[in-house]
Amino acid sequence: MNSISRPTVGAVVLTMNDRPAEFPAAMASLLSQEGVELDVVVVGNGCAPEHVPDDVRTIALPANVGIPEGRNIGAANVKGDLLFFFDNDAVLPTPDVLARLAAEFARDARRAFVQPRIADPETGITLRRWVPRLRTSRPDRGGTVTVMAEGVVMIRRDAFEAAGEWPGHFFLFHEGIDLAWRLWDRGYVGHYAPDVVVHHPVTDPARHAVFYRLNARNRVWLALRNLPAPLIPLNLATWILVTLWRFRDAAALRASLVGLAEGLRGGHGGRAPMRWSTVARLTFAGRPPTC
Repeated sequence: MNSISRPTVGAVVLTMNDRPAEFPAAMASLLSQEGVELDVVVVGNGCAPEHVPDDVRTIALPANVGIPEGRNIGAANVKGDLLFFFDNDAVLPTPDVLARLAAEFARDARRAFVQPRIADPETGITLRRWVPRLRTSRPDRGGTVTVMAEGVVMIRRDAFEAAGEWPGHFFLFHEGIDLAWRLWDRGYVGHYAPDVVVHHPVTDPARHAVFYRLNARNRVWLALRNLPAPLIPLNLATWILVTLWRFRDAAALRASLVGLAEGLRGGHGGRAPMRWSTVARLTFAGRPPTC
């Protein structure tokens, strides 16, 4: 990335044409960004994108390929040294958000991804799942992080491509942990910049059985793809205990067990266990890959 010229950012937005009010607001805030060279593509996941500004390129996929693969396709069709993945119901509240995120990479060459603080525009609340660390009580505390909230994150393109991009076959859930672990295994780190705020309405992804099934399946795939063999049973045992303690709904528990079994049957893709030195680095950074 040329430090003299403005940062070049390729922004990827997915749509299923199901947010006719939120999507135009998201796009308006994205296109109003200043201080960066911006290239934007909107990927229609199983649809032809609607409500798209005339000067923005679109890709219409004939079928819904899932969020991570849709983002991979988008990334391959935008220019920029930095990639910005942006949920279509989020809003960049000021025109300097992308420039401020891009500036974080210049502060540490090891940074592969930078995540802003995501907050509800009405209440200012930052959900636990939006805070990229185990201790979520202080969403205003920044620093080095080992995971990311995939929906609003900026990633160095060269690092993204070297790590193998998003795991497209995950379809939904845990693709951010998978990518973050592979980036860390290549010597990179992640950074959380809570002073840069992005607005996103509070939503609950746990709405139906598919959530619980894919969440469980991908948790197994995450371990099988990335962990040294001795850590796999420890990781899965921790997840199972947490699941049994957390879920009181019988249907949710059944769907989770179905996903667990599905994951154990295979389909996780190529296995590339992280180095033990990476396990140590992740642990010292505050999130061992066993939880």
